[in-house]
Amino acid sequence: MLVLTRKKNESIIINDNIEITVVDIQGEQVRIGINAPKSISIYRKEIYLEIQAENKKAAEIKNVDLKEDLKDFLK
Repeated sequence: MLVLTRKKNESIIINDNIEITVVDIQGEQVRIGINAPKSISIYRKEIYLEIQAENKKAAEIKNVDLKEDLKDFLK
């Protein structure tokens, strides 16, 4: 892991198209601003992990035989 030190209003650039700026520092909290193309998804880690868990659960759902279900429904 690369660790950098930045002060308020200082930035880092990633891959020529992502800029991360320290917007504010209050006690133990740091507010950052991220300027990136809309095609790049940006999530807080805890939200990303929730999304991954939900995706995993959805992938584990057994295939549903819609034809069979519709036959019963349309009778």
